[in-house]
Amino acid sequence: MSKIAYVNGRYVLHRDAVVHIDDRGYQFADGVYEVCEVFRGGLIDEKRHFDRLAYSLAELQIVAPLRPEVLAVVIREVMARNRVDNGYLYVQVTRGVAPRDHVFPPKSVRPSLVVTARQIDPEKSAETARKGISAVTTSDLRWKRVDIKSISLLPNVLARQLAREQGAYEAWLVDSDGMITEGAASNAWIVSGAGTLITHQIDHTILRGITRTRLIEIIAEQGLTLEERRFGLEEVYSAREAFVTGATTLVMPVVRIDGRQIGTGTPGPVASKLRAIFHDAAERT
Repeated sequence: MSKIAYVNGRYVLHRDAVVHIDDRGYQFADGVYEVCEVFRGGLIDEKRHFDRLAYSLAELQIVAPLRPEVLAVVIREVMARNRVDNGYLYVQVTRGVAPRDHVFPPKSVRPSLVVTARQIDPEKSAETARKGISAVTTSDLRWKRVDIKSISLLPNVLARQLAREQGAYEAWLVDSDGMITEGAASNAWIVSGAGTLITHQIDHTILRGITRTRLIEIIAEQGLTLEERRFGLEEVYSAREAFVTGATTLVMPVVRIDGRQIGTGTPGPVASKLRAIFHDAAERT
């Protein structure tokens, strides 16, 4: 079946989906995006994802291209046309098409909207989680407003490429103080020797991950101890467990970092349990 994309008011074949060369997303990475998991035909934590999209748009002073209720119709139509029951939905909004100039274009310029969806085999991710992944650390080169889910991802791309070249799945980013901020495409977590779950606190240096937010609620329901704070490499290397969270990974155990074994070198019981119960606790619409 041919894939279908929504581009600025039209449903088109994916291979024919285009935006203008003067779109500010292409010229300046002047835009934002959201990725939402589709699980058994429903969107996972839809409201939180699109609340974050609204936040990112507001922070960059981009007008929402559609009312929320209309966007909800569009994304479900894209899911239906692509027959996606397990996969991911991608929404990108840019400031629109205008002659190349750093300053904002006139308010009459309409933002651009692209929506796509992709089917996946969830068993592949489950198999990866049963084995665990490896990560490497690298300097955090990103801009200072990581809380905005901007399409400007070149530092993340370089970090993920470094990980690939070193045979790893993910890169964990290290700030100028030697502290872990997050993964290049995920939030980073460790479990201390005492069993405390630790992840970086919410501020402008990390993205407020939707999976992260939901997991914090699950952790509280499970009676586990959580600390939202900075942590460094020595804590990472001595951790009992490590894992990452994100819409495309859920809870994914990390068994090696910088070539060093974490804990037993196999997915630990905390991460494995949290992954197993995640969908039962998440909101599906």
